[in-house]
Amino acid sequence: MRCAIVHYHELALKGRNREYFELQLIRNIRTALKDLGITQIENLRSRIRVLLPTDARNEIICQRLSRVCGIANFSLANSVPLDLSNPNFEALTTAVIEELKTTSFSTFRVTAKRADKRLPLTSMDVERLVGATIHERMGKAVSLKDPDITVYLEMLSRDVYFSTKKIAGPGGMPVGVSGTVACLISGGIDSPVAAYRMIKRGCRAFFVHFSGRPLVSRASEEKVRDLVQSLTAYQYESRLVVIPFGEIQREIVLNTPAPFRVVLYRRMMLRIAEDLARKEQCWGLVTGDSLGQVASQTPENLSVVGEVTQMPLLRPLIGMDKLEITDEAKRIGTYETSIEPDEDCCKLFTPPHPSTKTRIEELRHVERALDIPHLVKQGLEKAEWSEFKFPG
Repeated sequence: MRCAIVHYHELALKGRNREYFELQLIRNIRTALKDLGITQIENLRSRIRVLLPTDARNEIICQRLSRVCGIANFSLANSVPLDLSNPNFEALTTAVIEELKTTSFSTFRVTAKRADKRLPLTSMDVERLVGATIHERMGKAVSLKDPDITVYLEMLSRDVYFSTKKIAGPGGMPVGVSGTVACLISGGIDSPVAAYRMIKRGCRAFFVHFSGRPLVSRASEEKVRDLVQSLTAYQYESRLVVIPFGEIQREIVLNTPAPFRVVLYRRMMLRIAEDLARKEQCWGLVTGDSLGQVASQTPENLSVVGEVTQMPLLRPLIGMDKLEITDEAKRIGTYETSIEPDEDCCKLFTPPHPSTKTRIEELRHVERALDIPHLVKQGLEKAEWSEFKFPG
């Protein structure tokens, strides 16, 4: 029987709520694989077994499962029956050796886990027994520290599953257990990573993008649609709102001193995003800010920007540097899209010497020149909505 054996770590610590988290993870696995003919997914003693149809391609299964948040690791395995009262490992060792014949290796080790303690042999007993047989029949050397290949055995109540590769999942929590957050997303590297880190903690991300249109083209919007589609592979359904922000920026430029422009842009964005977030029943706002990375992300400016919203303002990247953020963007598949050229609204009318230590009293005085309720309403009225699904 061909299957995927899925392991999780953090979910096992949830006490009385554990079943709820496990059921959500199973639902997400089912959604991720729904177009591949998967019919049976079972929860088995801190593992999840996914029965795979014979025509399902291994590379697609691995690609999908490696993006299911909550999965620590998984393996594509085959199984043989296991009789607890009279365990006979001949069938197992024969099956394992047949699979190993398709692989080139010189050294190996066997790693076994015994889920059912009624089995008279311990995990170490099984490792020695199977390992000795492989060594005897194939002439391969055992290496416990640095083997060319590892044979993984999962001994459950009725079957033992064997595989030769474990594949890492994202870890974290299943999407859907932590509510919804509104993620401000640009076409850059940082904000998609910030959204991913919240998705990995079980949140559903609702995306808000501020475009410089009509003063610039739709280039940033097309990039953001591609980025949201990439992130939808981790959460299966996404909603994106694009706010044409160019005219609002023009009003800020015409009525306020140049050094405060970028901070004023960001405060206005948060006001509009907060209104949308409340309508979408979000519990927090998410930005891609990283401390000290640019002028608007100094401690003082982060403080005055965040002062404008009453919702929790989450900054998952605040302590990360650019190299760390870039590495994660590459790993989750958003980097190549993020580095494509575009026309970011935050670069419009950027002053040569932006304020880096803005004081809130000073900024409130400057904002008196703006009709803030009207500008917020203007942004909301021109909002454009899109929906994304995966698979789809």
